[in-house]
Amino acid sequence: MRARFLPGLLLPVLMGCSSDPYKVAPVSGVVHLNGKPLANTSVTFAPVAAAGNLEPGPSSAATTDSAGRYTLELIGKNGQGAVVGKHKVRISIREDADISNDNPVKVQQLPMKYNAQTTLEFDVPAGGTDKADFDLKVP
Repeated sequence: MRARFLPGLLLPVLMGCSSDPYKVAPVSGVVHLNGKPLANTSVTFAPVAAAGNLEPGPSSAATTDSAGRYTLELIGKNGQGAVVGKHKVRISIREDADISNDNPVKVQQLPMKYNAQTTLEFDVPAGGTDKADFDLKVP
């Protein structure tokens, strides 16, 4: 008799474990500083909570390569991409970052409007994007 109830009890548990309350899509792009690729820079997308959804999902992060390109990965979860929807974006230069070989300008720190007090936003579409590009400006 126990065998009849076991499948009925396991089905809701298995269904609950396999679906997250958010959708993820692939996200990549390029970061430029004054028109030049910005290498070895941290890019973080943090989903913005909406009314009725105070836990929108995990943040995503990446480090730019020598051409300023990055591909986001979920923080604390396996997988690439970012949660679908609106994000606050923070970009921080690492100490060993360089703009490019033809313009060896070193920047110690980006303005806070790009990181700690970011004004950068990006809306991740359901189908994902490879155009999450940012062209930062500093004097």
